[in-house]
Amino acid sequence: MSSTVLPTGFIEIETQVDGSEILRPTAFCRGPWDPDSCHAGPPTGALARAAEQALPDLQLVRLTTEILRPIPMAGFTVTAEVTKPGRTVATCVIELRDLNGVLIAVGHSAHLASRRPEPTIPTTSTSTVSLNESMPGPFVFETARHGSLGFIDGVETRYPAGENNTVGPTSIWLRTVPIFTNASSSGFQRICPLADCGNAISRNGEPHEFGFLNTDLSIHLHREPRGEWFRSEAVSHWNADGIGMSDALLFDEDGPVGRAVQSLVISPT
Repeated sequence: MSSTVLPTGFIEIETQVDGSEILRPTAFCRGPWDPDSCHAGPPTGALARAAEQALPDLQLVRLTTEILRPIPMAGFTVTAEVTKPGRTVATCVIELRDLNGVLIAVGHSAHLASRRPEPTIPTTSTSTVSLNESMPGPFVFETARHGSLGFIDGVETRYPAGENNTVGPTSIWLRTVPIFTNASSSGFQRICPLADCGNAISRNGEPHEFGFLNTDLSIHLHREPRGEWFRSEAVSHWNADGIGMSDALLFDEDGPVGRAVQSLVISPT
């Protein structure tokens, strides 16, 4: 009996002779709705990587991604262009295209200069939820519609006291496989998969009853996330007209790091 060799991350970077890159999703990158489409979280991490490479001397603080079409499991390319250079504030536009050159997603990033800490600047003190006191549990929904290996199989989940994977506003801890099988990733990149899970974490119905796809993802971080485990406190607002929004506060083990917001299309199955 042969054993299945699982991927070591969400995306493999394939460098071409001319120095360009093709990003090849692994099975763990597969989203819950369509077996041929990616979960948007890991590709968003790839957009963050391109933005950070374009402006390496500044800190990435915001990434807003508009998802124009399903992100293909067949592979894609990501390119970034600086639209506003600056020593203190700068911006980029990032494009994700399929292997035929069709535009799939567009990202807009904002970058700020990070200075040496000033002890005179007042900071906010907040209580933290202990990872060690949280309990292991299943992902927020346990199976994908298609039943194939996917994103759900590449994550670990822990729940703070009083939380579980039922519907409604929820807080969870999440740790994923690496974003890339053959490259390191920043804290911003690593938190992108969790940031794109707000619609599932705080869903108001189950995936066999409703579709709740996000058409965009906006991540705002006030500091670089640290470590591998990140937490989301998420709530979703669904309306009878089929439009919704997910709003999630994001944390690492040291406290809050930012926020993620998604626009949602709600549809009964």
